Amino acid sequence: MPEAALPDSGGVLAFDFGEKRIGVATGDLSVRLATPLTMIATDSNDERFARIGALIAEWQPALLVVGLPTHMDGTEHELTRLCRKFANRLHGRFALPVRLVDERLSSAVADGMLAEIGLSAKKRKPALDQVAALQILQAFFDHPEASVAHNAASNSSSTTE
Repeated sequence: MPEAALPDSGGVLAFDFGEKRIGVATGDLSVRLATPLTMIATDSNDERFARIGALIAEWQPALLVVGLPTHMDGTEHELTRLCRKFANRLHGRFALPVRLVDERLSSAVADGMLAEIGLSAKKRKPALDQVAALQILQAFFDHPEASVAHNAASNSSSTTE
């Protein structure tokens, strides 16, 4: 099955998925520059998706990008599975195209960026996830051909959980 074409223009929301926090960044396909937006920190899936829904309503993105975590050698692990499930839920709930982007080292790069501007470790923590989402989105903008279309049909996880 051929991969769906990327939109030429419009906004993008990117997510650095974590079990405790989700970093969010935004950007535009025509400008191709990512900006950190916010961090969602809640254990409730309903609340997470309500906050994501509010962001989608506000920003009206044409595309969603999700960082896909793997081991350094590219093999998948439990968080990879959970991240794919999250991408599946995004697609199912919001009917927007979702692209998966390799996020290896995004948090380490984000931490380094924040340290470089002089933030202490304590002050870096609240910004880390959204800056990691910025890294994920900028990687997508720089190399969209390296992203993979999320195909909900190939993912057996529920879209409404």
